[in-house]
Amino acid sequence: MSSAESRPKPDHKVQPSHAAGVVQPAGSESKERPSTTAASQAESLIAAEKRMLEMTANEQSLRLIVDSIPGFVSTFNAAGEVELHNRQVLEYTGKTAEEMKNWATSEILHPDDLPRVIDAWRRGIEIGGPIDLEHRNRGADGVYRWFHGRAVPQRDAEGRIVRWYNLGTDIDERKRAEDELRKAVEQIAKSEAELRTIIDLIPQLITAVGTDGNFLYANQAVQEYTGLTKEELWLECFHPVFHPEDSERLHDQRETAISRRAPFEYERRIRRKDGQFRWFLVQYKPLLDERGEVSRWYVTSTDIDDRKHAEERTRQENFALREQIDQAFMFEKIVGSSPALKTVLSSIVKVAPTDSTVLITGETGTGKELIARAIHKGSQRAGQAFISVDCAAIPSPLIASELFGHEKGAFTGALQRRQGRFELAHSGTIFLDEIGELPAETQIAMLRVLQERRFERVGGTRVIPADVRIIAATNRNLSTAIAAGAFRTDLFYRLNVFPIRVPPLRERKEDIPMLVEYFVKRYAEKARKQITKIDKNTLKLCESYAWPGNIRELQNIVERSVILCSGETLWIDPAWLSSQEPPQPELSGPLTKTLRDREKEMIEAALAESKGKVAGPDGAAVKLRIPRSTLDGKIKQLKIKKYKFISET
Repeated sequence: MSSAESRPKPDHKVQPSHAAGVVQPAGSESKERPSTTAASQAESLIAAEKRMLEMTANEQSLRLIVDSIPGFVSTFNAAGEVELHNRQVLEYTGKTAEEMKNWATSEILHPDDLPRVIDAWRRGIEIGGPIDLEHRNRGADGVYRWFHGRAVPQRDAEGRIVRWYNLGTDIDERKRAEDELRKAVEQIAKSEAELRTIIDLIPQLITAVGTDGNFLYANQAVQEYTGLTKEELWLECFHPVFHPEDSERLHDQRETAISRRAPFEYERRIRRKDGQFRWFLVQYKPLLDERGEVSRWYVTSTDIDDRKHAEERTRQENFALREQIDQAFMFEKIVGSSPALKTVLSSIVKVAPTDSTVLITGETGTGKELIARAIHKGSQRAGQAFISVDCAAIPSPLIASELFGHEKGAFTGALQRRQGRFELAHSGTIFLDEIGELPAETQIAMLRVLQERRFERVGGTRVIPADVRIIAATNRNLSTAIAAGAFRTDLFYRLNVFPIRVPPLRERKEDIPMLVEYFVKRYAEKARKQITKIDKNTLKLCESYAWPGNIRELQNIVERSVILCSGETLWIDPAWLSSQEPPQPELSGPLTKTLRDREKEMIEAALAESKGKVAGPDGAAVKLRIPRSTLDGKIKQLKIKKYKFISET
């Protein structure tokens, strides 16, 4: 349309006055400036035409943008009539814009979906809210595909709907996947029903519990044995069927075992519907999801009541015999009857039934571990594990991991989670030999275990309860180590609840003949030799010797003699017995300084070998088998200049 054609005729009744902003009647122009008014009208018309051209250009640009959108875009007027479809709609349907105007009467929508779509649009126009629905559209190839359509209204300044914008998204693959998933779920439900039928036929008591330990399911055998209904089981009314003594005994053990997410078992008594309690072996096995997390636990309970009663009868029959054996061997391998040894045995009898921490001191070779085992045997934990740890035999960087375990990835080489000795000794006894050799960092962790009865794995954050009796032993003078700063005073007092000093062999010479006879019999049976006598001079020689290596030295001497003995009489060569104790290496300074110097030497050697690198597969941390953060702290603490090893390369 040209500007000349768009101008109003002189006989128009009203004319817009853009300059004044008001509507004036025709012929009411100012008589004083007619030419000025006509000029203003012309300018307004030219500006309006210019805006129209700009709008046309903007509309074309918008159309290009809409056509480039990968989704199916359509616009409708306020009444829901089609205004336009973008290029993707027309290409998919194979229709022209004119053919697509009457969508409600065309075959584009699936016949089953058409009434629902029409109803949704009618309700959307009535309430003026967004329209959201799924339906099938037919393509140019005649195939229907699922689409998700969402239409939102555009409103003017006064809130009236002037247009609807609709975006269609192809969701056919998702719908097919949902259909497959629905079928799979139905199949799983069917399989689960069949599985439950099979489980109900199993005579064992089978239950399922959640990750929190709460009841989920029980088979028919549980209902028949306990006399409880399915509803009572769901309401968890089954707790009275468990023997109260077992429930109290097993509560913490069960909670801890479930937190470990590994199979476990225990024995408990379950009441039958006639009121009789019977023993069952209860076995827990976790069901893991695709992430390796426990989704539920399956519990099987097997009746072992007959076996338990048979074991009890056997235990009672062997009780008297066991007492005779213990008396004959004086606490099994603790041989002797001297007053010094009787004092130790009396202490064992008194402290064993308690759960107190024991500190055993004595020279090397006096049999401190035998004392610890005797205490464990006489305790209420005798049926549980006895875990022995030689603290001096474990490298300093590894002692914490050995005692408390570590998580996967806690340090280089930690490829999987590992339980420590404290976890393995749960409910039992842990024997910490050579406790005086613990590094300073581990002493702090040990103090926490003694104070709070809990610990954390290396690299972990979960607090693990420590239901463990601790027995420690040392051949060092801990008072001297405390004075030198090598052992914590507070840790010493925590360990020294019940001290037992094991006397050296030179203080219990009365036991030497009995010990010689014991070892001769023991090693002669191993060597299949008939040794019936012991040379008198040999016994006198043994009684007069100081035995700096104590029982261990005596044991080795007797074993050597048995090997060399060719007759029925045992003898010991006097040349084998030295009157001098083996020389002890002299320390160049206080114990702490010596340990620090040795630690510094090890770190510097590793840095030199790794050319100054701390981390990485060839770094010093890997060679020392400790976390990088620990090594960095040690380097800083010991004031090691790691850069000098880089410059040397």
